[in-house]
Amino acid sequence: MPSATPEPGPHRIVLGVAGGVAAYKSAELTRRLRARGYEVHPVLTREATRFIGPTTLAALAGRPARTELFDDPTTPIPHTRLGQGADCVVVAPATAHLIARYALGLADDLLTATLLATRAPVVLCPAMHTEMWESPSVRENLATLRRRGVLVLGPDEGPLAGGDEGLGRLVEPEAIAAFVARVLEGYRGALSGRRVLVSAGGTREALDPVRVLTNRSSGRQGVALAEVAARLGAEVTLVTAGAHEVAPDVARAVAVVRVESAAEMRDALERAFEDTDALVMAAAVSDFTLEAARDKIKRADGAPTLVLSEAPDVLAGLVARRRPDQVLVGFAAETTDVEANAARKLAAKGVDLLVVNDVTAPGAGFDHETNEVVILSLGAEPQRVPLRSKGAVAEAVLARVAALLDRGAR
Repeated sequence: MPSATPEPGPHRIVLGVAGGVAAYKSAELTRRLRARGYEVHPVLTREATRFIGPTTLAALAGRPARTELFDDPTTPIPHTRLGQGADCVVVAPATAHLIARYALGLADDLLTATLLATRAPVVLCPAMHTEMWESPSVRENLATLRRRGVLVLGPDEGPLAGGDEGLGRLVEPEAIAAFVARVLEGYRGALSGRRVLVSAGGTREALDPVRVLTNRSSGRQGVALAEVAARLGAEVTLVTAGAHEVAPDVARAVAVVRVESAAEMRDALERAFEDTDALVMAAAVSDFTLEAARDKIKRADGAPTLVLSEAPDVLAGLVARRRPDQVLVGFAAETTDVEANAARKLAAKGVDLLVVNDVTAPGAGFDHETNEVVILSLGAEPQRVPLRSKGAVAEAVLARVAALLDRGAR
């Protein structure tokens, strides 16, 4: 008889501990994780050992607490072994120093090397004084890590190590353990379990077999939206008329449908729309189309007369078919009276959010790696997103989408 399939073992958690006063709470966190049946592998930075001894965590975990890359001759590449074997990597506390090194891709100790070597979900639990937490560099480093798919839990507000109070306190161990349980069940971010449909790029209308009528949109912003949505746990369909590819680390989570004309864009979006929780319409769809000549138009025949007709209003057609629980986001590229024009479009389009940008502004708009936008919604103050990477802009837009989905749209 064939042998029975062995039962899966307990989940393996790598518990990273960085050098902050809150490191003492890692002892209670270890106990809470063990109580849930998880196998815990503690990894401490050198600075962490100033606040808690490795022997304490080793005793609570029931296995060695590691501090050095090369302190065990029987395991010459411990970071690879730990990273490959982990079901989840949790860093609690995650200090500003640890966050910065991780965001930069440094691997100068066992913990950061393990973080870079793992493909398991990573949870950072920040703990630091309020002034450090509010530092732009800390916020930017965390934004970078979030866009890469890292989950960030906390911090909480309350008493801090210096006797003052504020935002920066480590989330309590039981809350961290409960969050880890959600991650092990499949949670990957604010869009976990959601289906997100994104359009990107500028559509092209054929003049003849060689020439096209198009616009300057490159599709970068739409691709960034698809990538960030995937890293936030969504199942993503990207309908694109652009040439840019999705990043390799999320390629498996994004179904890419390539189109050319406005009619093709409409048809592809309509096929996917019914099963969608949110539509983010970042594509620059042609307003006009024409009947293409069968053969190439020759210079010798003189300049042709082009007869344009209106292309389908793709977004309007989808708005007419929407369910009450769906979230719809439109985009508007403007050059003059930007917010006034956008406000009129918001009222007319029937979308939940309208993202507008001035495509003539330096560093924003078409084919730049950065963008600067204003997010409009009815009955709310405009949200201004200053010039930053298109990934960061995508993060701001999708945070609003996730909040609307949680509230049930409309």
